[in-house]
Amino acid sequence: MRQLFLLVACLAPVPAAPQAFQQEFGSPRKALVESMAVPDHADSRYLTGQQATLRLVAREGGVPLDGVTVHYAAGPEMFLAKTADSTVFRGGEALLPMGTMAQPGFLACRYEYRTGDGRTVKDLVKVAYEPERIRAFTAMPADFTAFWQRALREARRVPLEPLYTDVPDATTDSLVTRRVRLHVAKDKWIQGFLTMPRAAVSTMAAQPPKGRFPVVLCPPGAGSQKIYPSDYFPLRGCIYLKIEIHDLDQLLPDEEYAALSRRQTDGYTVRGMESPDTYYYKDVYLGCARAVDFLCSLPQWDGRNVIVTGGSQGGALTIVTAALSDRVTLCAPFYPALCDLTAFLHQRAGGWPKFFAGQRVARGRDFADYNSGSSAMIAQQKAVETLQYFDVVNFARQLRVPTFMSWGYSDDTCSPTSIWAAWNEISAPKQCDITPTSGHWRFASSQQRCWQWVTANLIPEE
Repeated sequence: MRQLFLLVACLAPVPAAPQAFQQEFGSPRKALVESMAVPDHADSRYLTGQQATLRLVAREGGVPLDGVTVHYAAGPEMFLAKTADSTVFRGGEALLPMGTMAQPGFLACRYEYRTGDGRTVKDLVKVAYEPERIRAFTAMPADFTAFWQRALREARRVPLEPLYTDVPDATTDSLVTRRVRLHVAKDKWIQGFLTMPRAAVSTMAAQPPKGRFPVVLCPPGAGSQKIYPSDYFPLRGCIYLKIEIHDLDQLLPDEEYAALSRRQTDGYTVRGMESPDTYYYKDVYLGCARAVDFLCSLPQWDGRNVIVTGGSQGGALTIVTAALSDRVTLCAPFYPALCDLTAFLHQRAGGWPKFFAGQRVARGRDFADYNSGSSAMIAQQKAVETLQYFDVVNFARQLRVPTFMSWGYSDDTCSPTSIWAAWNEISAPKQCDITPTSGHWRFASSQQRCWQWVTANLIPEE
């Protein structure tokens, strides 16, 4: 009988492995391998000519690593050495000499090592060399202002014709969300989610309450992924419009949306680059300014405060919108893209989408190398001339409203060199929040500082 009991016990269903592990052995509260890379200057800042060294500290299960090989490559950011060097952990530490820089910019080090259980640990660390002295390579076209003023006048001749769709899943007792589609230029529409405090929407009275709420526009990051409603700003008393730029129906099922996105947006960053008038981003930039026009047409707007904020491509569009629209009162970009785009042609890191990295320029939807021949030089020159009208550096030069910008040093998507190039051109009142260890993302504390800055700079009612 005892043998039968043991057999039945062995055949009983086995709980899922993660649950069984947690129940039997507890949940780990730390990573097995803990490591930290620390520059020998605590603030990650150096003077040109100074040598930089990275101290890598690592422990596995609390035991210092010893005898483990670290492979690393160092050099100016986005121009790292092609061959990796190596060193060995001793007593849990390894020193990685990064070298120095003769000109202002960022020095980078990419490292990796394998742990005892076969996993690979890797990271990218950058340090700054006199970043306040970084100057942009981007030239300002003589007709830059006239070009954009004319384009915006033409776009504003097109009625916005907002089309609303209720979004019940994002509507609560305190917030109301609608999808809105806007006709922002002759052949351009954008869509977005408009979320506002329920107090801004009157279902009982004949007229909605007027003049009570600041408006916030949030342009999107790169690509064509779905956007989703957000309650961050509406819960803080703002009307919030989060937009996409490709006129893709955000309420489509995921698979259908992905297929439509591929058809309509593949290679959009290089479409029409042969001329400023045909470049894809022209109507995108105008569309963001027109989205501000839409927000300012809402009767619930307080008539004073217009905030624009976004990250990456959205950070670039934030600066562009604030420069184009005289209705914007506060500009809050995070790690903006599209900054100092021609820097790669000068052997320095430029901004996303890195058009000229490795002497590469746009051709149709793809990138092709141009190394010789007169036709190659013409193609490259046309791209350079077009991009001057769209480089965020030139819009940063025209900012006139208070600006809060946040970025990190270890960003390899939007290089800190390119961001500093734009930042150093801003003459408007400005405040920065720099977190050296962050990459192409932000800490929650940076968002909190941004909101504190926004509230401190809102225009009060007279």
